[in-house]
Amino acid sequence: MKKVLVALAMILGVGSSVAFAQEANDSTVAVAQVPQDDFVKLNPAELPQAVMQTLTKEHPETLVKEAYVKGKDEAKVYKVIIAAQDGTETTVVLNEKGEAVKE
Repeated sequence: MKKVLVALAMILGVGSSVAFAQEANDSTVAVAQVPQDDFVKLNPAELPQAVMQTLTKEHPETLVKEAYVKGKDEAKVYKVIIAAQDGTETTVVLNEKGEAVKE
């Protein structure tokens, strides 16, 4: 009986030491998120007149919340986030002439 208890104790001791012998994996990799597009934030007051006219005509009673600009093939493209009075936001992409552009 004594041998059985000793054998059982050894098996439990070896089994628990293996369970606690796992290495801690503390290797955290920091990844900088790069924006998917090359738009740069712009002061909404700096939007071209044609863009503002299009926004006023097609989206009345909205406010410009944020504006971004990107140079594309020597022409600028503007991404404008507008907010309606009910709080909904819409993103509009226009060229310098105020014409809609597909992203």
